Amino acid sequence: MGRTIIEKILSAKSGQEAHAGDIVVAAVDYLMGQDGTAPLAIRAFNDMGGTAVFDRGRVAFVIDHSAPSPNEGVSALHKLMREFAGNCGFCLHDVGKGVCHQVLPESGEIGPGCLVIGADSHTCTYGALNAFSTGVGSTDLAGGMISGQMWFKVPETIKFVCNGILPAGVYSKDLILHLIGDVTADGATYMSTEYVGEAIGSMSQEARFTMSNMAIEMGAKAGLMEADEKTFAWLGRFTGREFTPVTADHDAVYAQVLEYDVAKLEPQVARPHRVDNVAPVSSEAGKTIHQAVIGTCTNGRLEDLRIASGILGGRKIHRDVRLIVAPASRRVFLDAMEEGIIQLLVEAGAALVTPGCGPCVGTHNGVPADNETVISTANRNFKGRMGNSNAEIYLASPATVAASALTGKITDPREFL
Repeated sequence: MGRTIIEKILSAKSGQEAHAGDIVVAAVDYLMGQDGTAPLAIRAFNDMGGTAVFDRGRVAFVIDHSAPSPNEGVSALHKLMREFAGNCGFCLHDVGKGVCHQVLPESGEIGPGCLVIGADSHTCTYGALNAFSTGVGSTDLAGGMISGQMWFKVPETIKFVCNGILPAGVYSKDLILHLIGDVTADGATYMSTEYVGEAIGSMSQEARFTMSNMAIEMGAKAGLMEADEKTFAWLGRFTGREFTPVTADHDAVYAQVLEYDVAKLEPQVARPHRVDNVAPVSSEAGKTIHQAVIGTCTNGRLEDLRIASGILGGRKIHRDVRLIVAPASRRVFLDAMEEGIIQLLVEAGAALVTPGCGPCVGTHNGVPADNETVISTANRNFKGRMGNSNAEIYLASPATVAASALTGKITDPREFL
């Protein structure tokens, strides 16, 4: 019987023939904690009697969620992380380095065939690199740091076949929102997803990260893609390591195979307060907005900023709109500066914040006021996500967010192409 990508990776890492439903103990290639989860992992590590991490070269902490620190309590947690990482001798990416899910791929430590756990639900992002990466709790992270292993129940897989080429003005964010709207926010709970087809093959590597990043928004543990020349070209910018790609067998067994023709897909938005409350932008066009956000681990990459600047360049945002831009990493920020993208965004009226999670998490940057409406490139829009449960959040592509910032209302970006 053939195997899916996740079955093959878990077979290789556990040393046994693994199929959906099996319980395995697998060796982990890389582990990560961020400032919202790592302090709890440190406490659990100490409670377990941990004295050293299993491999200093395969553990990292990232300070990105509340960065720079907004108060003395968070500062104490950041200090705890710095001291723990220093004592154990592993890498800590400090304030300003960027979002964990951009910083880790840029580190060159993750690639095809890897097994990665992170104490953050969007660790599934690295599935775009043909790695099985998944979010875990802080206690599981602590156990993994000590042992270098993790137990898994091998997930079933849904295969998404995306036929055709996305039209102009429609992006990977629109496609993944459309898929989530179709299968619902819990339609793939504790499953893996595989994305294949002409639409996926035609995407840039950066666009693929957006697809994998939001696998968790349909409940999935992983959002996997096969590696191709684009994958290895992207990795080649950051590492000379060799990785072994993993492909699904032609006779692999899937829980479902869902096919889509994307050639006529329109720009999409996720309406408050659910990520699966998805509709074409035309259905919400004209809705007044007060704040627009471009960034986060979903859409803060160079390509995303480039798309936004292509719409905003030479124009001014609406006088009643605040536009906040958070580059996904320091490297992205520098590359965008070199291309002149940052100048275009600032001249248009954008406020640039420190590379990191920015307004998405709702702890400091850009908390909206009561009864305000935000349109964001983030991945979640439930009540209170950005720090105020009395605000409304719409999710959309960088193009739709940029166009909406110009007009002061939700706008189809194709008007500006």
